[in-house]
Amino acid sequence: MRIAALQSDIAWEDPPANFARLDNWIATAAAGGARLLALPEMFACGFSMNTSAIAEPPEGPTYRFMAAQATEHGLWIAGSFPELEPGHDKPSNTLLVVGPEGQDHRYRKIHPFSFAGEDRHFRAGDRFVQVEIEGLRITLFVCYDLRFADEFWVTAEATDAYLVVANWPQPRRHHWITLLQARAIENQAYVIGVNRVGEDQNLSYTGDSHIVDPMGQVLASASGQETLLFADVDPKVVAETRRKLPFFPDRRP
Repeated sequence: MRIAALQSDIAWEDPPANFARLDNWIATAAAGGARLLALPEMFACGFSMNTSAIAEPPEGPTYRFMAAQATEHGLWIAGSFPELEPGHDKPSNTLLVVGPEGQDHRYRKIHPFSFAGEDRHFRAGDRFVQVEIEGLRITLFVCYDLRFADEFWVTAEATDAYLVVANWPQPRRHHWITLLQARAIENQAYVIGVNRVGEDQNLSYTGDSHIVDPMGQVLASASGQETLLFADVDPKVVAETRRKLPFFPDRRP
């Protein structure tokens, strides 16, 4: 299956501007044969804590944009947004995956980034989410989740590929790149890491988006500017890697 990862800049707290800039990129991903297009964390508004201004209902503007694009172009689209569910006073940082026939899957970020105060403005999720697309089993994570290896381990046996969307800042780019490859190697799975570029109110981002294979080899990567990455992934490669190198049975609880 062909995966595309869009390493985009983000207009601050301006969903309409971000939707407009993504139109051509999504069409290009579809024309390139992508079956899944991954967008960065908070791709429609940036990593803002101004939740009174950016929070959306579950089927708000970001959902409608993604669903319409998925249907129009006949591909799956993934990206996170600030989702405020009825009955809650804080939104979740929700990784939404929509399909071309109206499919809808949502992972709510389990680890809000307390170092930046995300935990004071966003509520934490409490469950893992896996999506199967054309035979590829994909487990969803958001940015800071990447630092918690145990949660990747717990989900590994039922995972062919991990999708990690992020706003990971330039000063810690080495951590991002290293951890993406580490998660692929230790879990013998593909890792798709898509990060933004540009600047927000406080930080700079260099992207460094990567698609990594189950042996830790980089299939595609980019840094510094908006670009679209493509890579072909195959669950048979995951199964064969785990058969040849049967490390999982030696893990301890």
